Amino acid sequence: MSEKSQSRAMLLGLSAVLLWSTVATAFKLSLQVMTPLQLLAWSGLFSTLVLAACVSWQKRWPELLQQWRKRPGLYLLLGTLNPALYYLVLFKAYDLLPAQQAQALNYTWALTLSLLAVPLLKQKLQRLDLLAMTLGYFGALVIATRGQLLALQFDSTLGVALALGSTLIWALYWILNARAESSPAVSLLLCFLCGTPLVWGLMLWQGEVQWPGTQGILGALWVGVFEMGLTFMLWLGALRAATHVSRVSNLIFLSPFLSLVFIYLLLHEPIAPATFIGLGLIVTAVVVQQRARRSEPAPTPEQD
Repeated sequence: MSEKSQSRAMLLGLSAVLLWSTVATAFKLSLQVMTPLQLLAWSGLFSTLVLAACVSWQKRWPELLQQWRKRPGLYLLLGTLNPALYYLVLFKAYDLLPAQQAQALNYTWALTLSLLAVPLLKQKLQRLDLLAMTLGYFGALVIATRGQLLALQFDSTLGVALALGSTLIWALYWILNARAESSPAVSLLLCFLCGTPLVWGLMLWQGEVQWPGTQGILGALWVGVFEMGLTFMLWLGALRAATHVSRVSNLIFLSPFLSLVFIYLLLHEPIAPATFIGLGLIVTAVVVQQRARRSEPAPTPEQD
């Protein structure tokens, strides 16, 4: 077991957040030369290789085989959701929207998770949950309309719907993933082993199989390694090494704002004031929601 070290945890956490902050820019640069389906296929392939290397390093292949024999249906379903459906919807949203809008709208997934937990996990919404959702989705509306709330005009209505729809798929994936009994690396690799062939099959059916060029391959490599693969392991390592987990967890709130810096510098996309306002509302909503979760009473022995 690795020793606890808060300084090491913070370094790993900051590294993960910094890398995650680059992916919205990587999405847009890659989508200049690739379709969403092509980007997903190539990045999914690279991510699968990275995750396989992680599982090999951890010597967890016996666990992977055991879990596959035990619950193949679950992992087929999870792999269909992530990476196949989630990233296909998300990449299409990025293809239709400015990067600043797509990444900010996607950040509302934590709010969507609370909504889905009501029918699927039989959880109840508290007043703080309702306040968080009001703030968060109002912030999403501010971003999507560029602050022109009364006009209700969007850069792409379909793009906004897809960005918000991706949060539904992502939240559903994590709720179902809670049923998996394997380690995180094993579970994620099983999902990619199931989902990536589906994506390649769809790309073949659509006639989109082709070499995407240097920019496309480098973009897909960056997305596959740092959005889908290695960064997840860095974040997990940070949480495991932390003596104060909350301090590491709070680093994630830096990511959407750092992402705007990369979007501005590398994509030369002017950042609308409404984006800062809306994103501030969404982050505030997530913080309020976390406070609501921490304030829940501990279950008594009589509770299920």
